[in-house]
Amino acid sequence: MSTALTTAVAEAEQTTAPRRPGAGAALGAALLGFFVITLDALVVNVALPSIQDGLGAGITGLQWVVDGYTLMFAALLLAAGSLTDRLGARRTFGVGLALFVAASAACGMAPGLGVLVAARLVQGAGAAVIVPSSLALIRTTFPDAGTRARAVSVWALGGSVGSAAGPVAGGVLSQVDWRLIFFVNLPAGLVALLLLLRTDRSPRSKRVASFDWTGQVSAVVAMGALTFAAIEAGADGLTARQVIVSFALAVAAAVVFIVSQARGRHPMVGLALLRERTMVVSAVIGFALNVGFYGMVFLLSLSLQQARGMSAPATGLAFVPMTLLTAFVSPTAAWFAARFGPRMPVITGQVAMTTGLVLLALVPASAPVWLLIAAMVPVGAGGSLAVPALTSLLLDHVAAERAGTAGGVLNTSRQVGGALAVAVFGALIADRHHLATGLETGLLIAASVVLLATTASFLLRPTIRT
Repeated sequence: MSTALTTAVAEAEQTTAPRRPGAGAALGAALLGFFVITLDALVVNVALPSIQDGLGAGITGLQWVVDGYTLMFAALLLAAGSLTDRLGARRTFGVGLALFVAASAACGMAPGLGVLVAARLVQGAGAAVIVPSSLALIRTTFPDAGTRARAVSVWALGGSVGSAAGPVAGGVLSQVDWRLIFFVNLPAGLVALLLLLRTDRSPRSKRVASFDWTGQVSAVVAMGALTFAAIEAGADGLTARQVIVSFALAVAAAVVFIVSQARGRHPMVGLALLRERTMVVSAVIGFALNVGFYGMVFLLSLSLQQARGMSAPATGLAFVPMTLLTAFVSPTAAWFAARFGPRMPVITGQVAMTTGLVLLALVPASAPVWLLIAAMVPVGAGGSLAVPALTSLLLDHVAAERAGTAGGVLNTSRQVGGALAVAVFGALIADRHHLATGLETGLLIAASVVLLATTASFLLRPTIRT
């Protein structure tokens, strides 16, 4: 673990506020879990051209390498949150992390594109379990709201450091062998598992119920069909038969999911949680933030290498100023929330991201690269400021036994945003002759989505429940 992460964990642990035994180990494990799944998302984006050359994949294949992971991440987050509440955060986190590490090894050894995408699906399943269970682990370990806010900021720092390291690692390692980008997950994952052994058992929800198969299957089908339709629309057009059928299937599955949550005996989410204003608004904002950030990373990773002819290491270095700043901005979110209220960093972060996306869209193709690098900074800094404050605010509004489910809903919306951004924006740049136009259009779409979510942020309730 880096010096910055070790110091942050130690500072969060050294407090007189109530906390469970093994708080430092629990926070360290949660932080490393979030670190590896964030690292994996960005390290893969920068390495896409190397994967394309190594496996002979087209733009559609590259989209599935990214979205195969994101799709399962999003589709299983809801069930993972409910599973966390039922089985306890510690046990669920351990299972998810072990699955993620094993799948990472399988990705690195994949002989072809099909096996790689399949292993990415399993990786996404592991990541889906890690996120809500890590948040629930923090919620149960730090019962005091103020201490918990600082712990969430430290947890978010793991993602920020993963974001900072991802582009550089992807660029450098892919020059040697793109398979190395998956093997780097193994050491951090194993350390997290060792830390988890030093923590106490987590409490389980009193709601012991059967698994919601109808809700889970319909959620997977809805998200999978929607993602498939968006990706294939870029290759075959919106009027293609398989695209129309996929869109229709996504709508039908979504209806089944809603009905199952309203009338099912044991819904994995339940409409009561989805009716809460803070939950709904948080989900909308999370969706928009990932559209903006991961949409931008996907577009620029390909544009810098294919349109500007930059090498993979140079492309990775171009993201460093943005990602390094996010590592410094993330820990300040808790301070800003305590000083000005939780809505301030959420709104300010979205405004900064919108501004950066618009600036990126306006930078002409002939402009020097440093202008693009400068315009990336507010995008990354804005997301880094908004996400931990948004997460902490949501956790303050739900009871401890529902923290896993609430975290699952929030992060599902975020991953759906990232998956759809890659699917839609990939279609815009599928034709290399229109790469510049597709880049500009995608960035402006992302800016519009984030701007709309910013207006919804004023509906967030600052009231805190401990």
